[in-house]
Parts: sequence; C-alpha cells; structure tokens
Amino acid sequence: MREVLYLEEIEQAEALLKPQRVEVLRQLAEPRTCSEVAARLGQTPQRVYYHVKRLVDAGLVDQVAERKVRGISEGIYQAGARSYWLSPRLVGRIGLTRARDELSLGYLLDLMEEVQADIAALDRTAPELPSIGLSGEIHVRPEQRQEFLDDLQTVMRDLFTRYGGAEGDAFKLALACYPKGESP
Repeated sequence: MREVLYLEEIEQAEALLKPQRVEVLRQLAEPRTCSEVAARLGQTPQRVYYHVKRLVDAGLVDQVAERKVRGISEGIYQAGARSYWLSPRLVGRIGLTRARDELSLGYLLDLMEEVQADIAALDRTAPELPSIGLSGEIHVRPEQRQEFLDDLQTVMRDLFTRYGGAEGDAFKLALACYPKGESP
C-alpha cells in the first residue's frame, strides 16, 4: 500500500464522489472481502461489491488475494493508499487567471499545485528522501510589509546564488507567504 496516491484522472475523482464509496475505501485500509465490509457497514455484499468494482476500475483499490468459499472465489481487496490527493488541475479555477506576478494569489496557487505534483511523484521506495518542511507565523506591521517582502526575496536569492550550481543533488525550494486567515 502506498502512503499517498495522487489523483490526476477525472475517473478517479468521480469514483470518490459517492460518500458510500469513501466509507468502503476506509474499510479497505486493511485487506477485506466485500462480505466483511458489508457486515461492518450494514449493507449487502452485492452493493459493496458494486462500489469496490468501481474503486478497482479507478485504480483506487487493489485485489490483493482470492479465496474459495463453498466453491466460489471471493476477492480480498485493499485500498491502494493510506491517503489520496486530488490534483488541483481536476478542479480548475473559477474566476482566477493564471497570473505570473510573484505577489499574486494566482501565482501562489500555481506554485502549490506544482509542489503537490512534485511531492506526489517522489519515489517513496528510495532509501533516502532528504527533505524538510518548515512552517511558522510572522507578524509584520503594515508599514514594514514591503521591507519584509524585500528581505525574504533577498534571502531566497542568496540561497539560489550560493547553492545554484550545476553539480550535486538537485533540490526544489518553494516558499509561500500569505495572509493568515481567521482561526475557527
């Protein structure tokens, strides 16, 4: 089972539109038959099999084994991943143009989409995946906002200049700075 499955096909997204399928998918975190899932969800095995078949066709569930029960073959299924990421390309953008201005919301959305796709494409079987994630909150007075943004760009430019040579392991560095919304 993969840690994350990045959904890039519309058929995969459509397979998850039914809440019943999401519940079936949750039950298949461990290998189970349709009968076992049906008993846990209080549904008929036929109904569960219908949903499992759609999830298998979409590549979200795998048949991991098969067993004979009273002369009938019964599949054992398991979810293909522990979590699923929906590509922002499938949803699209409403009302936003793809702006290339580094200070625009459109650019930030494009950047996050790119980071998400890059992370999803990493080879998780590699013996080492050197990476780092940082997150924090900074409070800047309105009159200092431009100075802060200038300092941030200078630090990034310095890093790119210092480590931007053609030799060694390639790393992608993305920085996102955005206003913090209200906490619920």
